[in-house]
Amino acid sequence: MKFAQDIILKPIITEKSMDMIGEKKYTFKVAPDATKPEIAKAVEELFGVKVKAVNVMNMKSKPKRVRYVPGRTAEWKKAIVTLKPESKTIEFFEGMN
Repeated sequence: MKFAQDIILKPIITEKSMDMIGEKKYTFKVAPDATKPEIAKAVEELFGVKVKAVNVMNMKSKPKRVRYVPGRTAEWKKAIVTLKPESKTIEFFEGMN
């Protein structure tokens, strides 16, 4: 059994994600094996809101270099969660935009 804290790893705080808050869209880094229904249930459980839709995307690794050693960044999964119009906003993001 997965817990909500194991599915939603952390919020993504960028200019673009902050602009989407006005449209009731919130961006999170999620577990790589999480499904859309699991993500929706976890957000509803953690924040007490109603989810309308979940869009997910797998973020590929990028080549990086530290001095002379080539390497790659980690691959991760991102979810954009859209809330229903009657749903309240998520308090965590309130003072950020």
